[in-house]
Amino acid sequence: MAGTAQAQPNIALIKYWGKRDTALNLPATGSLSVTLDSLWTRTRVEFDALLKCDELRLNDMPAPAALARVSACLDSLRALAGVETRARIESYNNFPTAAGLASSASGFAALVVAASAALDLRLNRRILSSLARRGSGSAARSLFGGYVLLTTHRSGSGLDATPRSLLPGKDWPLEMVIAVTSRSAKPVSSRAGMEISRRTSPFYNEWVANSDADLAIAQAAVLAHDFAALAAVSEHNCLKMHAVMMSSRPALMYWNAATLECMHRIRDLRERDGVRTFFTIDAGPQVKAVCVSEDAERVAKALADVPGVATILRSRLGEGARLLRESEREVA
Repeated sequence: MAGTAQAQPNIALIKYWGKRDTALNLPATGSLSVTLDSLWTRTRVEFDALLKCDELRLNDMPAPAALARVSACLDSLRALAGVETRARIESYNNFPTAAGLASSASGFAALVVAASAALDLRLNRRILSSLARRGSGSAARSLFGGYVLLTTHRSGSGLDATPRSLLPGKDWPLEMVIAVTSRSAKPVSSRAGMEISRRTSPFYNEWVANSDADLAIAQAAVLAHDFAALAAVSEHNCLKMHAVMMSSRPALMYWNAATLECMHRIRDLRERDGVRTFFTIDAGPQVKAVCVSEDAERVAKALADVPGVATILRSRLGEGARLLRESEREVA
């Protein structure tokens, strides 16, 4: 009763920030994301009748703080399988964890794929994405590859916020250059930050009300391969989300000085030099520059020169979460 899976983080271009149902972990708004390729989480789940409780190791270290969410996610799968057997979970990220790079998205996507295989459940991606979303709202999107659209309806079933592939990555092969400005875990988790914003930001309701308009513009831009339109709406949507964060009480300040300088550098490259690139930033200090492939090297060099940038990560667009073959099953 074991399975190993790999999933990649996804980066939202049109973002969600806030829950409309905390019990089901349903997002308040829709979102549009791209699934990466070279960043990944590999997770092995082994159910063992001798275990008294679930055990979790993340990056070769015990991870007690994350165990409750992982166990709750596994409980949903155990209920479907009609078993109560506890599990041993080993997970490894090849990129900074809990630092604004969507490690929870790839982590829970890999978890449900591995555990479902171990329990021989044979669930489709729609069900798997719903289960992954219970652990992390953005994890639902990492079940799918390329450009992923998640729309919300209001049935309250828990299956009304499932994503679908909007466009395969190979059909419009953009790249992402990531400026890592801190390797530390962020001081306030996304889940906690969303609830703070929902309760305290004077801009929160407007953020939710205007999300569908941004989503429609971005969806049309992706289908038309309109880089300029996607750049404009993505940056605007990102800055609106951070305005909600910063106007919360207490204010959620995820940026640092290098984050700001990277934003200026990307805008200068686009507006002064004609480089086809734009930025997006999640709940963390890392800056993601989306660019056309032929401009990726220039963007990477420009961001590497920014003081405070620790390292540069690069990735093309990738596929959704998958079960690993026997020859691939080393966790690290």
